[in-house]
Amino acid sequence: MALEIEIDGKKLTVPDGSTIMDAAHQVGTYIPHFCYHKKLSIAANCRMCLVEVEKAPKPLPACATPVTDGMKVFTHSDLAVKAQKGVMEFLLINHPLDCPICDQGGECQLQDLAVGYGGGDSRYQEEKRSVPEKNMGPLVSAEEMARCIHCTRCVRFTEEIGGFQEIGMAHRGEFSEILPFLGKTVDSEISGNVIDLCPVGALTSKPFRYSARTWELSRRKSVSPHDGLGSNMVLQVKHNRVYRALPLENESINECWLADRDRFSYEALNSDLRLTKPMVKQDGRWIETDWAAALDYVSHGLKDIIARDGADRVAFLASPHSTTEELFALKKLARALGVKNTDYRTRRADFRADALQNGALWLGGDVVELAAAKSVLVIGSTLRKEQPLIAARLRQSVKKGTQLNLLALADDDLRTDTHAKLVVAPAALVNALAQVVAAAAELKQESCQLSLDAVSISDEARRIAASLSEAETGAIVLGNLAQHHPAFSELLLLAQELSRLTGARFGLFGEAANSVGAEVFFRPDQGGLNAAQMLAQPQAAYVLLNTEPDFDAHNPQLAKATLGQAKMVAALTAFRSPELLACADVLLPIAPFTETAGSFINMEGRLQSFNGVVKPLGETRPAWKVLRVLGNLAQANGFDFSSVEEIRAEFAKQLNADRVTGLDNTLKTDAAAVSTAVAAEGLQRLGEVPIYQADALCRRATSLQQTADARAPILGLHPDTLREQQLQAGQTVTVRQGEAEVSLTVGEDATLPSGVARVPTAHPLTASLGAMFGRIDIVRGK
Repeated sequence: MALEIEIDGKKLTVPDGSTIMDAAHQVGTYIPHFCYHKKLSIAANCRMCLVEVEKAPKPLPACATPVTDGMKVFTHSDLAVKAQKGVMEFLLINHPLDCPICDQGGECQLQDLAVGYGGGDSRYQEEKRSVPEKNMGPLVSAEEMARCIHCTRCVRFTEEIGGFQEIGMAHRGEFSEILPFLGKTVDSEISGNVIDLCPVGALTSKPFRYSARTWELSRRKSVSPHDGLGSNMVLQVKHNRVYRALPLENESINECWLADRDRFSYEALNSDLRLTKPMVKQDGRWIETDWAAALDYVSHGLKDIIARDGADRVAFLASPHSTTEELFALKKLARALGVKNTDYRTRRADFRADALQNGALWLGGDVVELAAAKSVLVIGSTLRKEQPLIAARLRQSVKKGTQLNLLALADDDLRTDTHAKLVVAPAALVNALAQVVAAAAELKQESCQLSLDAVSISDEARRIAASLSEAETGAIVLGNLAQHHPAFSELLLLAQELSRLTGARFGLFGEAANSVGAEVFFRPDQGGLNAAQMLAQPQAAYVLLNTEPDFDAHNPQLAKATLGQAKMVAALTAFRSPELLACADVLLPIAPFTETAGSFINMEGRLQSFNGVVKPLGETRPAWKVLRVLGNLAQANGFDFSSVEEIRAEFAKQLNADRVTGLDNTLKTDAAAVSTAVAAEGLQRLGEVPIYQADALCRRATSLQQTADARAPILGLHPDTLREQQLQAGQTVTVRQGEAEVSLTVGEDATLPSGVARVPTAHPLTASLGAMFGRIDIVRGK
């Protein structure tokens, strides 16, 4: 039903249930406000949006007043302006006069509105109140809480968007305070958004604090280099240095939010660990050299090894955090040299599905479509840590009726309701998904196209199957843990069969910023080795692009040992690391995403391009330029490009508008047999990648490494497993996997299945261990 309303003489129609504020936005009329935000619930506690409504006895708050048919509203009448000025006077009576030193100065909503609605002086003569500072953790500064105007945006955000109320308002009247609970810090993976939401300078960025003024900073658009969502953001720059990252609103991708790793990882860009000059190892010692000598070293080394050992003994490994242009140029160089061994999937263990794929794996649709699905099944994912903003979207979807189902390896708190979930040990994940497939086939009274062992269908599996089968729209998504699982091929086949039976679409979450781009442009050529084979069978030479073997490999223990046997390892990297210094022979300093132009293809298959926002640091060079010179030294054709746009033009035939083509999650089944047997000896390791260890930038961002999510890994065990192993929480034990032993503190983790040991990978304390999944032993007598 449409309602007619008149605002300042402008007539319009709005849907039933709209507020005056909604109607004002529709006609472009600005009504001053503080507590209102389009993504948050209505609080109506600042009263700044008071407007005059015909026949109403007093001004009404625009954010909380529903439209009625024939309503006439006056937003700038004498009565409305008088009311707004009165509210502003009350807001300012206790506000400290510290605008000259406030980080919010220049972009402060209160400052802006005070110009139009504030008085020239104050009638308030009493003593202003003082509010003590609060500790909200290493990311959000709450040291000037006297500035707070109690709009409660931060409180509503943590509860409604973050899913867990980490901030609250205590006391009443002039004693009201915004504070975290019981001395706890704010630990949400999207906590930094409260900085943007705060309309005054009460909550500010702790890493950015007192470092620059907003009017000194240049604003430049960019794309997040972390997870596969491809969040849009604005990087603020001064004196060739990135000082801050802010969200750039894009409703179809990141809405108006940023994850904390998108917001704060810029600290790594000026880390002391940045590699700024080419380095070559001579007689076991590293020396700095010039670009000509370093590139000549790599070029001659590759030529000599190919001539002596053959091109099939050379391996190219790249990170999916690299740009599409870098991956395309590296693939082009490999082919020019006759090298077929190219891959980006260093954390994957199972490649059997490669022969069955019809195209590149991707999400299977848009993120907006995923959030709109009536039933969603997430398989093998630490969702909040892998995809923070997608978790936030699904949280809102659940409130609107979406049924969220889980097949998980740990019962982590997603801070939302779930319809059904199966939490199983890693060895039982295939069996759990097979139960859901069998239940769906039984429900649909169809035969399964896969040859499955007999499975015992649990009640939760039936609930998941019914949810997907009965929903108007459904989605099945495999997370990072599923993609790293030793039986990933079986999981993919079962997901496809479940999709066929229920009509739900299926796909994968993108682990990295350019996972889909790497899937399209950097898979092995026919007859080439995959990443696991390259790191299991020592090759004569390796070329690494943005890859750190101790953090980016499924089995870092094996990867380091294999690289140590190579005749030459050339690493194109933005950072020095102990492992690269140990295994590499030459280090070439390349630019991170802020210092080069390029593009990422997100999990939807959407290509998003960006430009460098600062000049390369020191003698750093964009990777595509380095690869161009190596191509020229190899006397290869097609390496005369002078910009990323020219490289992009070469693969433009694989683009349709801003979408990459060739995406297809379907597999050739041919009545494939899937084993659902559950067999595992000893403790099973669950080795997920921690949120702030996922890529090189996060690992070196100082503030992120001080958060609760970056704490030192422990040996997490279920209470029953603790009793079986005769261990106690807090005890230090020696853990062995393969040839390595590490000392870890034991922790009780009731979210785990019995018989599972949670030992994160990609961390300095655990980087010497073996595979992310597999047997792990506790060494007795030490």
